[in-house]
Amino acid sequence: MSSDPSSTEPAARQPGGAPAAHVLDVLRERGFVKQINDEAALRQRLSEGVVTYYAGFDPTAPSLHVGSLVPLMAMAHLAAAGHRAIAVLGGGTSMVGDPSGKTELRQLISREIIAANTRGIEPQIRRVIEQGMGLAEGTAAGPDRLLLVDNAEWLLPLNYVAFLREVGAHFSVNRMLAAEAYKIRLEKGLSFIEFNYQILQAYDFLTLRRRHGCTLQIGGDDQWGNILAGTDLIRRMDQQEAYALTFPLLLTASGMKMGKTAAGAIWLSSDRTSVFDFYQYFVNVDDRDAAPMLGLLTFLPTDEVRRLSALQGADLREAKTALAFEVTRLIHGQEAAENARAAARAAFGGDGAAANVPTVAVSSGELSAGLKVVDVLARAGLAPSKSAARRLVAQGGVRVGERKVDSVDDAFLPSEVDEKGVLLHAGKKHVRRVIRDD
Repeated sequence: MSSDPSSTEPAARQPGGAPAAHVLDVLRERGFVKQINDEAALRQRLSEGVVTYYAGFDPTAPSLHVGSLVPLMAMAHLAAAGHRAIAVLGGGTSMVGDPSGKTELRQLISREIIAANTRGIEPQIRRVIEQGMGLAEGTAAGPDRLLLVDNAEWLLPLNYVAFLREVGAHFSVNRMLAAEAYKIRLEKGLSFIEFNYQILQAYDFLTLRRRHGCTLQIGGDDQWGNILAGTDLIRRMDQQEAYALTFPLLLTASGMKMGKTAAGAIWLSSDRTSVFDFYQYFVNVDDRDAAPMLGLLTFLPTDEVRRLSALQGADLREAKTALAFEVTRLIHGQEAAENARAAARAAFGGDGAAANVPTVAVSSGELSAGLKVVDVLARAGLAPSKSAARRLVAQGGVRVGERKVDSVDDAFLPSEVDEKGVLLHAGKKHVRRVIRDD
């Protein structure tokens, strides 16, 4: 077990070099704080020295999605205040599946897929937290500031019977079943493998305290019961205090999880969600969602967040454009954000660089044969299926350039797809540039 580094004073700096307020006040003002198990004690610990804290990310996909930015940004603000971050990659817990917020059993995935997914999300985690620290692009934080660990290291070698005797004895089944995550699942059936998840997560916290002096776990409010199980286990087994901090579970004004759309999740990887579509997601958020997202998902100074959040009516476009640019720059870099902004202006404002709009290629032969617009809508990802594309056309929401598409049988005119291509609009928010590939 390494020593707790709390004897060193935390650096007094916030992202952007602004004068430091207490980091709990920063987190609360920006919308991160829902529950803290002992705020007075945690506030004192954070003031006295470096606190090692962690959040977990189960690698169930090869990329994180926009919802994962909330814990990452909270970690970044704590890191900017001089505290030490641990990101736990759940190579072990991913093999069990977290029932929190789920109505059905997660599909179990293999160790090989988990390992591949881990390789995909590691750089995403580093990028956000290291930018919060103010590190230059390509500069890595050392393990004294940011540590990435995989809980498979200590979970997979466990002797099950010994683990049950040593750790499981400290858990009350009655208390576990009262947790919200389990109550939801009991209605449809809770598997025994999922029932173990809380114990394993609590053991993660205990292990991190013993190995790295970690005394704070942060996460979404659906994790409150799991995190408290960890603080309780540490108190029972090591007679030490540990702390829990959770964020509100954020839904958009439409009731959808942040970062979800009708077409699916908005991923941080450009291989899964193009930079243009990523930018457009934030430009097009509901007006009511712009202010909370500015606080949670950008490093803009709080004064600027307040100014943008106060805008009303047509001026809200400035707030949403700032939100889209800042989040895109955070994840994809300055140049990619500038290109996405220019492409959006070209597609929706009549100026800018149309060449930056995502493209879909068609052949001259297809055009000559009468390529239907509904087929290209589906091919371009502007509709999840041809039947959905037909509904879009029937609703009057499709344009080829300035031409409205009136019929599901309408085809592209060969003359419309010239060397520069033509913009295909699906509704007011989604667009692709159709080009010839020959």
